[in-house]
Amino acid sequence: MLYLDHAATTPVLAEALQAAWPYLTAEYGNPSSAHEPGLRAASALDWARQTCADYLGCKKSEVVFTSGGTESNNLAIKGIALANPRGKHIISARTEHNAVLECLDYLERQHGFEISYLDLNSDGIVSPETLAAVIRTDTTLITLMLANNETGALHPIAQLAEIAGANKIPFHTDAVQAAGWFDLNVTALGVDALSLSGHKFGAPKGSGLLYLKNRFNPEPVTHGGGQEFGRRSGTQNVAWAVAIATALQHLSPASQATAQALAVTQEFTTTVLARFPNAKLTGPKDSNLRHPAIAAFTFDGVNGETLLLELERNGVIVSSGSACAAGSQEPSHVLQALGIHDDLCRTAVRFSFGHAPNSDQSTAALTALTKAMGSITGATF
Repeated sequence: MLYLDHAATTPVLAEALQAAWPYLTAEYGNPSSAHEPGLRAASALDWARQTCADYLGCKKSEVVFTSGGTESNNLAIKGIALANPRGKHIISARTEHNAVLECLDYLERQHGFEISYLDLNSDGIVSPETLAAVIRTDTTLITLMLANNETGALHPIAQLAEIAGANKIPFHTDAVQAAGWFDLNVTALGVDALSLSGHKFGAPKGSGLLYLKNRFNPEPVTHGGGQEFGRRSGTQNVAWAVAIATALQHLSPASQATAQALAVTQEFTTTVLARFPNAKLTGPKDSNLRHPAIAAFTFDGVNGETLLLELERNGVIVSSGSACAAGSQEPSHVLQALGIHDDLCRTAVRFSFGHAPNSDQSTAALTALTKAMGSITGATF
């Protein structure tokens, strides 16, 4: 079975699991306790925090361990918005993950915030000029994802964050799909907050972190004992903190992973578009503007879920969109935001390769797709 749904989740690295195992068994101390087992747990947590800080190029006091990307997004968006007295205007885009959109909806409904959703170009990307034109004196936060989980479209985050900084507006990016693929040095990116989810790069599900610049004192989403510098209360999950730090350590250099994946996905994409007349790429045509491991298409006239099941029958696991919306009969909000009509949205299939793809995987995926399309349409490709 060939697994090509890494944008949904990745296998846990053996090294991450092995590093975490002691803190699930013999080293069970609470890192807030003053006795020896607690101090050992606290030391492990400190190592994990420093390792993550080194990866992001930030201070370890700016790393907050969470349960994943959803919680990180909630803490960043709600926390900054509710604590920042500048105003009640937030800027985002309708192609964001639901973990962002639902936060914005909550702030709008329950706290009277006004949300401006930016116009996108035909590739689903926000331009710096578009952002600059929407900023107001009461804009309190800008939140835009680095890489789209469905189309792979890349926003120019460093340029957008520079505009935010010039206007003294906090900038948050959901970088859940980015670890291991792009340089996430927060100083180079210019962001004030950045969300990661461990299960997207080899750590267990339920592990995550939020980079949050020290100058922000967010309103906590979870109240309690004041752990994580008062930003996220609750006894820390030392094992998963160690796992996520270890997974980050074992990622290949981003430039190497990106170059390798681009070669594979570009070959795959070119062949799919040439072989299947009804195929259309949903992400940017320019591979430099698209996540190197994501190749997503619509197949006019072919139901996406049917194609997904037929591909699985032929030994390839893919997705029809965001894993968080799996089973929904509603068309993808991301594709709708790009102006794709509902019926065509329902034909979408996403192939997402792992951190070490090769041409054999591309060939196998093409073979399975050819068989699947033949079975569904009765045509020969």
